[in-house]
Amino acid sequence: MVAVIHQSRHFRTVLNYNEQKVKHGVATCLEAGYYPVGPEHLNFHQKLRRFEKLTELNQRAKKNCVHISLNFDPSEKLSDDRLREIASIYLDKIGFGGQPYLLYKHEDAGHPHVHLVTTNIKADGKGIRMNYLGENKSKPASVEIEKMFGLVAADKRQKRQVFQVKPVDATRVIYGKSSTKQAINNVLVKVLVNYKYASLAELNAVLRQYNIAADRGDEKSRVFQHGGLVYRVLDADSNKVGVPVKASLFFDKPTLKNLEEKFESNKLAKNDPQSRARLKNAIDLYFLKGDKTLEGLVSSLKNKGIDMVLRWNEQGVLYGVTYVDHYNKIVFNGSVLGKAYSANAIRERCQYMGANEGKKQNGQRAQLAQNGQGTRGQSRENAGSFSVQDGLIGSRSGFAEVLLDTGGTAEVMDWELKRTKKKKKKVRLSL
Repeated sequence: MVAVIHQSRHFRTVLNYNEQKVKHGVATCLEAGYYPVGPEHLNFHQKLRRFEKLTELNQRAKKNCVHISLNFDPSEKLSDDRLREIASIYLDKIGFGGQPYLLYKHEDAGHPHVHLVTTNIKADGKGIRMNYLGENKSKPASVEIEKMFGLVAADKRQKRQVFQVKPVDATRVIYGKSSTKQAINNVLVKVLVNYKYASLAELNAVLRQYNIAADRGDEKSRVFQHGGLVYRVLDADSNKVGVPVKASLFFDKPTLKNLEEKFESNKLAKNDPQSRARLKNAIDLYFLKGDKTLEGLVSSLKNKGIDMVLRWNEQGVLYGVTYVDHYNKIVFNGSVLGKAYSANAIRERCQYMGANEGKKQNGQRAQLAQNGQGTRGQSRENAGSFSVQDGLIGSRSGFAEVLLDTGGTAEVMDWELKRTKKKKKKVRLSL
């Protein structure tokens, strides 16, 4: 069992997400814990009002809505009564016993899972501490429940499937098959809150994965001149279709002004060195292999939960790249991530770092050796059996030997570091 915990400050948005699933027949409200009546006798406003009465007791809490999903192995067939029992025990073990909650069973994924909606504000107005809740309480509770009910223990592969394969729990929008506004809202609810983006272009890099775009319009349009923003549906070819929906019509008010405030707050979150290191390592590891094509890089990163959004000019030249890391839910423009990861650098590394470049470099070293220069580089080249052409796969020496061999350093060194140091000119003073 894998538990995923999210915090929010908008109960209406979270409830609306689950209730819309029920309306479309892909979810069922199984339980209304600590409500006066069962879920079948409650409407949307009655469910919402129960939480609002508690949140009114504590105005200082910035986030008072707790949204938890419990994910089970696809081989497990759990009855509704068993799911109710598991949800109740789980809430007790993480310190939410006695809190009102709603339990939804979702059937729109390849594995069984339920959603819990509750609040961290208690009846006396005090808040439940959420710091390290996942590590200190949720993780041990999940292990105990697995043993108690004989559930399949969650391994790293299952956790990656929950966190990475489906980056957001929102259906891709296809125009004409669902209500346009509601379909867009289902995606915005997940993307706007969970992802870290610092510009409208970075936000669109995520939204375009779900056939949606935040559009300011043409520079001469009234929407652009008055600082407006609309959301539009895209078809399979990224063409805008249907009627645009104003940002002000959504409950969260994702207008350009509000988004710009979020851009500023996200800039600090994007300075996390670990998030940057994961992206850089994934890209650099690909270029250590023999095959160095743009298509191969896109496919390799996608397997790691990273999408590359490429931008081409009219001549078919790549001029922009944005990386969307669905695991850490963060977006980086290539130039911001580093010069070696910008569009120009990626294009050069994919075109000129293949087998032909390796042959060219070897030929230059041989010519320098014949002229009496670079003999040290030649001896190093003959000493090791690893080259850029061979790559790490298929080399006669092991991976550890290649990394520790100083003889091969000149060949596998990053292209940015191959710079000759300029000699300083000596100034002679005449007597």
